[in-house]
Amino acid sequence: MTVLISILSFIVAIAILVGIHEFGHFWVARKLGIKILRFAIGFGKPIWTYKSKDKDATEYVLAAIPLGGYVKMLDEREGEVKEEEKHRAFNTQPVWKRFLVVLAGPLFNFIFAIAAFTGLYMAGIDSMYPYVGQVEAGSAAEKAGFELKDKIVSINDVKTESLSQVRLTLLNEYLKDPRLAIHVETQSGQQSTRNLDLSNISLLADEKDYFAKTGINFWKPPHRTEIHQVAKGRVADRAGLKAGDIIVSYDGIKPKVTEDFVKYINSHAGKAIDLLIERNGNQKSVLITPEMVEYKGRKVGQIGIVPSRKFSDEDLEKYKKLMFFVRKGSFPEALKSGLVQTWDMSIMTLKFMGRLITGQASVKNISGPLTIANYAGKSALIGFSAFFSLLAIVSLSLGVLNLLPIPMLDGGHLLYYLIELVKGSPVSERVEEIGMRIGMSLVGVLMIIAIYNDIGRLIP
Repeated sequence: MTVLISILSFIVAIAILVGIHEFGHFWVARKLGIKILRFAIGFGKPIWTYKSKDKDATEYVLAAIPLGGYVKMLDEREGEVKEEEKHRAFNTQPVWKRFLVVLAGPLFNFIFAIAAFTGLYMAGIDSMYPYVGQVEAGSAAEKAGFELKDKIVSINDVKTESLSQVRLTLLNEYLKDPRLAIHVETQSGQQSTRNLDLSNISLLADEKDYFAKTGINFWKPPHRTEIHQVAKGRVADRAGLKAGDIIVSYDGIKPKVTEDFVKYINSHAGKAIDLLIERNGNQKSVLITPEMVEYKGRKVGQIGIVPSRKFSDEDLEKYKKLMFFVRKGSFPEALKSGLVQTWDMSIMTLKFMGRLITGQASVKNISGPLTIANYAGKSALIGFSAFFSLLAIVSLSLGVLNLLPIPMLDGGHLLYYLIELVKGSPVSERVEEIGMRIGMSLVGVLMIIAIYNDIGRLIP
């Protein structure tokens, strides 16, 4: 069922984003008087077609494979054009018109991202306060003096209200300068600045969580650990553990948060652990030995369970008020937030691409369609807000990617038009042909790397 939801969510997401991109080309072309022959979403066999009743008789197509789309315009290079319609052919337009038509696709992706972020902020975004939890011994965060329950207020004077803002801002500021001034409010209410030096830490050297490398863990309220699910035939199942069991202790250690228990299991592969569990009000001791498995490129211990946090009703209400809030603003505030977030994420994407080229970031950080499908399914299950947020992020990523000066992409065509403006004539067909081959090769290699990474993430 989850796989089906992921597939359907991916199809809907791609159809929306491709439709927005291609509509940008379509709308601007029509406004500039260029004749549109076909507007298509998807490739392969058409599953729905419609021909407009106006004099242009534009054909609208929805095809079976929703992994792209195109706008076919009247063009002398692609077929015979009647004399009386030559002034409406794309190739006969002045360079500034062709430039605007091509630019419109990525531009509409950015406009959608801004609109989506603005709408989400006006509706209200469920958020968590960024309280610092346990600081890793010997880490950069410990050297900077971070303490339990520090509330991160800003990073390099950039305001950070929520946990998600902290993660995004830290990476964005790190890409500018690895030495960060982080302003916090301490547990006692005092204001302080922690100087976090990440000069010797490459946050993007691999696909592991970049934030965890700082040594900062976010604070989680104390809770009990419950077994939510037991995998049939695995260690926990053979030992008699069941869904609903409460982990009271492991080797005499009482877990404060679920993550502590998971880390202990991961680090004790092949070693017997004495579990004390609670079932129906009765406590029972179970001896269990985690099996060693390879997970995301490293060997860890696992017992085959899905743990979950368990709060009493009273604690749940208390921690909800302490930890959670809704980020919300008026239209002007929301629009400003949408513009800033789209700009910051776009610039950060470009900086990341630059580090990929220079080898300062690992290609393992590149994601492809399978990862997008996975996140689309998860976000769809969470709710409309999460799914819409994912659409906005992917949309601006598509906008940035399409503006890269790579032949085959919109940015490659824009580069040709800039050359044409300088030299006074279009680039030769030979140059375009060679450029197309280079562009297809680059995009092909990028797609192979992305899919390879996807498979590695989804199949441990």
